[in-house]
Amino acid sequence: MKALKYILFLLVILFIGFAIYIAVQPNDFVFKRSKIMKAPTPVVYNVVNDFKEWPRFSPWIEQDTDAVLTYNDKTSGVDAGYSWDGEILGIGSMKTTDVLNNTSIVQQIEFIEPFESNSNINWTFEPAEEGTKVTWSMNGKQDFMTKLYTVFMGSIEEATGPDFERGLYKLDSIVQADMKKYSITIEGITQHGGGFYLYNTASSRIEDLEQKKQEMMPIVGGYALSNNITMAGKPFVLYHKWDTDNNTVMFSCCVPTTSKIETSDPNILTGQLEPFKAVKTVLKGDYINSKEAWNKAMAYIKDNDLKEPLAGPVLESYVTDSKSTPNPANWITEIYLAVE
Repeated sequence: MKALKYILFLLVILFIGFAIYIAVQPNDFVFKRSKIMKAPTPVVYNVVNDFKEWPRFSPWIEQDTDAVLTYNDKTSGVDAGYSWDGEILGIGSMKTTDVLNNTSIVQQIEFIEPFESNSNINWTFEPAEEGTKVTWSMNGKQDFMTKLYTVFMGSIEEATGPDFERGLYKLDSIVQADMKKYSITIEGITQHGGGFYLYNTASSRIEDLEQKKQEMMPIVGGYALSNNITMAGKPFVLYHKWDTDNNTVMFSCCVPTTSKIETSDPNILTGQLEPFKAVKTVLKGDYINSKEAWNKAMAYIKDNDLKEPLAGPVLESYVTDSKSTPNPANWITEIYLAVE
């Protein structure tokens, strides 16, 4: 009997000691994971900011594809939210509480089952040399039951950190895939209105063409802006000669104007396009798909027995620009090939 009392006393001491050990564990937890993604910051931010995009990269929804997801009326920005109910996911919800456009997103996540808890989710988006540094972090309070769980099952970071890493990997993958989407549409024969334009001209190797255009176009556009010249449309490139044998191209970077302009800069000239009939092709997507668009346009001319005039205009018009439209999948380029 005496021995039993000692055993019970020892068990009580052990229980109290274990309870004290649990109680003195940290009251808070915090951890984060980061990944540099080769994508413009707004492109990544817009995906994370919209809860309807989360099934595409969420590591938890990936594990419970049969879970029922219910979205709030608002799915992006402050007060956006969604909830889930699944065999693996349990029951819970998430809500966006604060956003700073293209910079940060603050969210609150609540679990109801299999256990109740609340935590904070923070996203930050920082421009990096190769794209965007995306940081996904989580922090919250640890009550006694949570501390008890982590003693036996490992810290919240040990349990959840790998999921964050998987989520960032998937986020990067879908963003890369989204930016590569493109379409090419042959709109057929149209009438180009022509008009006056400012331009500068250069020759380059074919492989240097894109870089050369990026250097030259801002010079023409800058001249128009600094001289308060009204632009009559979107900038375009007028091609004069494409010589594959010698790997050279001669072209002009142009800005349309409402009237003929007498320029004060000898490197900026004024020109005029007469109205002309053309086959119009629209590329929606990255400029790297331009060659395919041109090939389809020329194939259309051949297949429809159309004839190109020897000195007919050949041009690309840039409806969008990379600053106002950061996702390459949404860039629009119009190609006009003159036909008789």
